[in-house]
Amino acid sequence: MQFMTCHLPGVVVIEPDVHRDPRGFFLETYHAEKYVANGVPGTFVQDNHSLSAYGTLRGLHFQVRKPQGKLVRAVQGEIWDVAVDITPDSPTFRQWFAVTLSAENFRQIYIPPGYAHGFCVVSEVAQVEYKCTAFYDPSDERGIAYNDPELAVAWPVTAPLLSKRDSSSPTLATFLALGREEALR
Repeated sequence: MQFMTCHLPGVVVIEPDVHRDPRGFFLETYHAEKYVANGVPGTFVQDNHSLSAYGTLRGLHFQVRKPQGKLVRAVQGEIWDVAVDITPDSPTFRQWFAVTLSAENFRQIYIPPGYAHGFCVVSEVAQVEYKCTAFYDPSDERGIAYNDPELAVAWPVTAPLLSKRDSSSPTLATFLALGREEALR
């Protein structure tokens, strides 16, 4: 199992050892001791599973009062997964990192609290599972525009399928200009 860091603090890509034979394959998708020893901290308290069609873009989402760390993997199809540092005092503020996760490459990405997260589906369909370090609270969730020009995320789809909420998310600058208390309303 390989754990690879990137330029964003705390973001880790995991490539598990996949054992294949004529029957199929076997791999560990989570091992607490190995993950903690390699920079994936915390206890996971909730698992989520989504199914999305080609071109679907989910994100960029985050929680304000109870931020979530997320361990993400694609169990069917392929996604392009993105983490954006939205912590104003961070040296990598507004920077992003992306990785392709697929049922074929078995990769995972850990995105720590303090980051916005999103992904787009680049296969016909994709099923995504992710573990969270905090419980989901719909009143605490916020979004940043996927096409925020200051972030300039290079999404691999030109006309994404968006939820109503995601299509009306503000830019990061607009969100921050509202101030923390106003943004929580």
